[in-house]
Amino acid sequence: MRSTLRHEPSADVARLRTMLRQLEQAYGSPRWTPHHDPLGELVATILSQNTSDVNSDRAYAALRATFPTWNEVADAQPDDLATVIRSGGLAKLKGQRIQEILHTLKARQGDLSLDGLMDMPMPAARAFLAEFSGVGPKTIACVLLFACGLPAFPVDTHIHRVAMRLGLLPAGCTAERAHAVLEPLIPPAQVYAAHVNLIRHGRTVCRSRLPDCQRCCLRILCPYPQSSMQTGVVRGHAPPSVVP
Repeated sequence: MRSTLRHEPSADVARLRTMLRQLEQAYGSPRWTPHHDPLGELVATILSQNTSDVNSDRAYAALRATFPTWNEVADAQPDDLATVIRSGGLAKLKGQRIQEILHTLKARQGDLSLDGLMDMPMPAARAFLAEFSGVGPKTIACVLLFACGLPAFPVDTHIHRVAMRLGLLPAGCTAERAHAVLEPLIPPAQVYAAHVNLIRHGRTVCRSRLPDCQRCCLRILCPYPQSSMQTGVVRGHAPPSVVP
């Protein structure tokens, strides 16, 4: 994964780095490999919104099989495109968003490619993607991390929930704001592993309902079990203030 200069944050990161080491001991040290080219990753991330990985992967595969080139996707009839990606949910909205991005990209640079992101510093690449309508911090971070190998840190619902319980985010911090809070705290070389392992932890142990605190590898570093007992919350259920 590519590195980028980053100033050491003023916050104490020792606790977080200890957590990341504990997660790697529990889940391993996943290594970055590219998923798609940058434009493919952008489209795949849009299709993944508000649906499961299985459904979004099915929608992306159907899209590429039916419309092998991005020009064909851009020129497709909206209803036809929506039918092809229907398995991903919100098909009309997602199809419209994808076509708007493709039309904007072609008008700007004359071709349908985001490969130029690979040669940009991360702030410039992030700013470029932010100009597209409907492309927010999570989508941008996914493209930069998974396709470009840049140390951008996507925050999904699992990571947001786990980070709130661990006390890594201030009270009331939204998932969107969490990107700016968490990313500077994680060493660039550990961003990919941190992202993957926090999601694994959120899916298997620190679940939204019935979190398994007894077998959590971060229990001794986590204030959540103690705060839950002190507030009289039934063990295994998250208090409303920390559930995204």
